[in-house]
Amino acid sequence: MLIAVTSKTGTEVDQHFGHAEKFRIFKYRKGNSVQVAEVEVEKYCSFDPDHPFRHAQLNGIIKVLKDCKAVVTAMIGDLPKQELEKQNFKVISAEGPIEPALKLAHDAVCQCSCGGLNKAEEKCEFNEA
Repeated sequence: MLIAVTSKTGTEVDQHFGHAEKFRIFKYRKGNSVQVAEVEVEKYCSFDPDHPFRHAQLNGIIKVLKDCKAVVTAMIGDLPKQELEKQNFKVISAEGPIEPALKLAHDAVCQCSCGGLNKAEEKCEFNEA
């Protein structure tokens, strides 16, 4: 499963969705993760006090993240979160180390009890690829 993360450091979920100029893409499989890409985007937040919804920027982000099943970010506003969810992304707000956040995102998407692990009695559609 591919999961997008807003992270400045590469080890922590430490950035607001709207402030991200890049997303780190992780492949999460069988309880392990590896960063497979780093993609640049136009920052969603304009720092405008009225904070208008920025369709073009969000659509650009959605296009770049299209293969991901989830987005993990430290914070996200209600409107961009709702729009991402309409596009079938699971949005996870978390802070701290990336690894537990990736597992949390996997479990939120997967809905099985494998916990991201390939157990003999469990089949996880996201662990097969």
